[in-house]
Amino acid sequence: MASFREMNLNVFSGAPNPHVFFQPRITSWIGYKRMHGGMDLPPAYQQMDLRDLHRELNVSMRYLMDYTPPESPIELRFDPQVRITNSGDAIQRVRTLYTPHGELSEEFRFTDDGFWRQTEFMVKSAQDLPAFRWLLDHMHYEFSIEKFEIGETYMGDLGEPQFYLPKSPYQAMAQSWSELLPLTYLLHDRREEMERIFDQVDVLSDQLYQQLADYGRARIINIGENLHQALLSPRYFERYYIPYYERRLAQLHAGGMYCHIHIDGDFHQLLPYLKQMSFDGYEALTPTPQGDVTLEEMRDAIGGKVLLDGIPAIYFLPNVPREVLVQCVETLHAYFSPRLVLGASDEVPQGCDSLEAIERVKMIARWCREHQ
Repeated sequence: MASFREMNLNVFSGAPNPHVFFQPRITSWIGYKRMHGGMDLPPAYQQMDLRDLHRELNVSMRYLMDYTPPESPIELRFDPQVRITNSGDAIQRVRTLYTPHGELSEEFRFTDDGFWRQTEFMVKSAQDLPAFRWLLDHMHYEFSIEKFEIGETYMGDLGEPQFYLPKSPYQAMAQSWSELLPLTYLLHDRREEMERIFDQVDVLSDQLYQQLADYGRARIINIGENLHQALLSPRYFERYYIPYYERRLAQLHAGGMYCHIHIDGDFHQLLPYLKQMSFDGYEALTPTPQGDVTLEEMRDAIGGKVLLDGIPAIYFLPNVPREVLVQCVETLHAYFSPRLVLGASDEVPQGCDSLEAIERVKMIARWCREHQ
């Protein structure tokens, strides 16, 4: 019998698998319950090692940073001349970065799901651009072999260890370095300057992609875009996204890697582009009634590429009849197998009823074992 790690690669390479491959992302749900005292988790699950929990449920692991202390093998490095200070408390933190052109600041708040969420971003207006451009020239991304191999060792045969690559330049400015509203004004008022900044953000990853190609052991990688069509227009997608994707995908493919992209918002207006792009797969495409496209539209749009997930996350909630969940799984199998990494789109919900969610995960795992 093939291991989950072997099956994971088989889906992307086109090699046959003994049965449908099931890889739900459950750590956010489990982590949330544990953080709040176990809540409705069965006692046996409250302290169980995550590897043992996945084996108990008979499901595969996906992202190594979900399970191991290193958050990601991708590290953002600043040059020595960048001075950084941190202030705050257990709930709120502020990071200030000092440049010859002024200060840039970010704010983070600790939320009840156990994560630090960014609430204020570096680029708030055009006044921040000189400092931000200087900062971009004094930082870069690197790949940590050590962190990758810690995660790889931990996951073992439970899945191919995966991680997120940095966002494309427009998406990074819309979600990481700034926000959509200031970005929209800046692109309107200072288009040429913003496009030069996009080029600088792009360069941050040059060393990273070369390191990945040289290393050669990372086989499946995700560009963690969190795409949502409300952030962009089709014209912007053609101008700022697709050229970046195609160039970077060519680098990854030349290094023997497969790559998928995280799309977990509304994406109906992006459907015409999915078949033509060079991605090997699409992650977290969410169908109705949670998303804005049907399974039939997804099937026709991705053109035989790998679908990762596909089950609306709300189908793990007790108010949705189990029969609806089973019918969805059967349809996904019919439409996308063998190019299917079945899972919740994009995670089993934190607030679900755990006893019911456990039964549903086990039910799907049994179904997958019974279907080639």
